Amino acid sequence: MVKGLKIYQSKWHILFVSLLVVIPFLFLLFFAEISQTATSSLLYDVFISFVRLCIAYGISATLGWVLAVAFYKGTRGSVALPVFDVLQSFPTYAALPLAVLYFGRSSVIVVFFLVLAIVWPIFFSITSSLKLIRKDWNEAVEISGLSGLAYVRLFLMPISIPGLITGSIIGLGDGWEALVATEIIVGVKGGLGGFFQYFSSDPRVTALGIFGLLLIIFSINKLVWLPLLEWSHRKVMD
Repeated sequence: MVKGLKIYQSKWHILFVSLLVVIPFLFLLFFAEISQTATSSLLYDVFISFVRLCIAYGISATLGWVLAVAFYKGTRGSVALPVFDVLQSFPTYAALPLAVLYFGRSSVIVVFFLVLAIVWPIFFSITSSLKLIRKDWNEAVEISGLSGLAYVRLFLMPISIPGLITGSIIGLGDGWEALVATEIIVGVKGGLGGFFQYFSSDPRVTALGIFGLLLIIFSINKLVWLPLLEWSHRKVMD
């Protein structure tokens, strides 16, 4: 997969970013010792939160791309985009306690509100990419006779990839922040939210926990998203 995508520039680049996986893991072992927490319990909390975030991201990326392709131009876009702009400004946390009251405390609620946090940066970033399609590219597509699914697969999908990746970086940044807060408010079992709430009275453990979370986010960005972003821009230029 790495060779096919060519998101890494050399073997040394692969080695460097691979080391970024080891650093957060070693820190988690150190953190488990400092906080006197079982390593298995800490890794379980990280894993559960990561799974919730991945599910929310998968839904958000799919939904954001479909909405962007459907509404980036024409009359539909001129009507829908202002509506979506208002929706992204809606304070979702204001509705979170109400959702918990009616639907209970579950991972479904956490994932749903994570989608609301992640989907809009992805949608608007892809929309911006599609709006920048050059006129000569559209003319070339018309001459080639591309239409329907072939038009989407061979033209819109490659063009939208840089916007998807940029929006993913921004959206997941919001998603990590929303993840901990949502888990605390909802009160679900397992996850980083419950962990931070448990140690809320210990500023040293809380500070180290925040640092560890930032280290995980930084490593994922360097390992996955920044190489993908560089690859996508090279792909479009080609």
